Amino acid sequence: MTITFKAAPGSAVIGNRENTAIRITLGDTLRAELFYDFNEAPLVLNAPVKPGDKIELVIGNCRDELWVNDRLYDEEWCCGQLLPGREVSGSIAPEITESDAVHTPEPLKIGVGLDELRGYGVNVGDCMPYADDERFHIFWLYDRHHHHSKWGLGAHQWAHASSEDLIHWDEHPMAVAITDPLEGSICTGSVIHAEDGWRAWYTVRMSDRSPARVSCAVSADNYVYSKTGEYFVLPERYHRPSARDPKAVFYDGKYHLILTTTELSSGRGCLAHLVSDHPDMRDFNDLGPLLIWEDGNQPECPDWFEMGGYYYLVWSIGGRARYAYSVDPFGESGWTIPEDNILDCGSVPKSAMAPSGKWKGERIFVGFESEGGYAGHFVTKRAEQTADGRLKLHLIEPMQI
Repeated sequence: MTITFKAAPGSAVIGNRENTAIRITLGDTLRAELFYDFNEAPLVLNAPVKPGDKIELVIGNCRDELWVNDRLYDEEWCCGQLLPGREVSGSIAPEITESDAVHTPEPLKIGVGLDELRGYGVNVGDCMPYADDERFHIFWLYDRHHHHSKWGLGAHQWAHASSEDLIHWDEHPMAVAITDPLEGSICTGSVIHAEDGWRAWYTVRMSDRSPARVSCAVSADNYVYSKTGEYFVLPERYHRPSARDPKAVFYDGKYHLILTTTELSSGRGCLAHLVSDHPDMRDFNDLGPLLIWEDGNQPECPDWFEMGGYYYLVWSIGGRARYAYSVDPFGESGWTIPEDNILDCGSVPKSAMAPSGKWKGERIFVGFESEGGYAGHFVTKRAEQTADGRLKLHLIEPMQI
């Protein structure tokens, strides 16, 4: 359904005697409230307007959009049915078109600075860098409303951009989008190149609060991804609803996943460690927690990499990244946690090795700095490794034009 009208001060209500389906109020700012049977609270979209602006409110199957003069200003992600009734009252007289027409998307940005990748009202959340032989890729959680979208479920999706020089960035189509109303949020994860192409591993925060689904999307080129529709949940020893942030690792012929959760027997946050012979994690084995934190805080957004003869495990507590290192891939003989083990690079940073450009061969960490709530703008730093394995991070501004 598409609702169109010219901006003018006033209001309109769409519904019937029993229900308000949509409420629109308009002054210097347009506010659209959408009422669904899934939740008593409305979904709210806002945009700055001036008299005469062309307004389009597009109601979709799982996403609602607010356009002003053919520019996307706000989005929300819905679940359930819009309350019934299409009677219109008020000073604004919108035109209602009952169709499944999809608005023409905005063009992708090419060759822009890193911070220019954000659209109006869009925030950068958890970042997931990945590098191939030629380009440095950043996947990140596309955020609106500072995690308050979809009644607080977040409604995050994976945005994607890449660069050859870490200065000029090309935007790509949304890598993993919400395509089912029951998906409350596509949570943080990681990308891995497997024997059958690329796999983007993530968990889904379900709208009904059921156990999080560990799943993946596949791609033949690392640009266009398709969800497999397959998923599994963690073994019963872990807190399943909070499972998230899978870090995928291919090592010594096996596929590993490191995930954030809680060990139920101790009540302490931990990183679960699963391993399989298959890239889709069929017949995985639970190797037990790779890391158990000192209290109930969950170590979030794990990262793992090898550098200069050491293996590194990175995790975040309260958004601040920490690290440990070992001479063994998964800390078989123990992890060394330096006294100064904080990696200061915004919130929940992760890393990849730059394959080209000025910083070729450097390990680049990418996190985000909050702006008025969860999510904000990119933060980038390079890692320096000392002879004894410790890491130091350094600013590499500007990573933009």
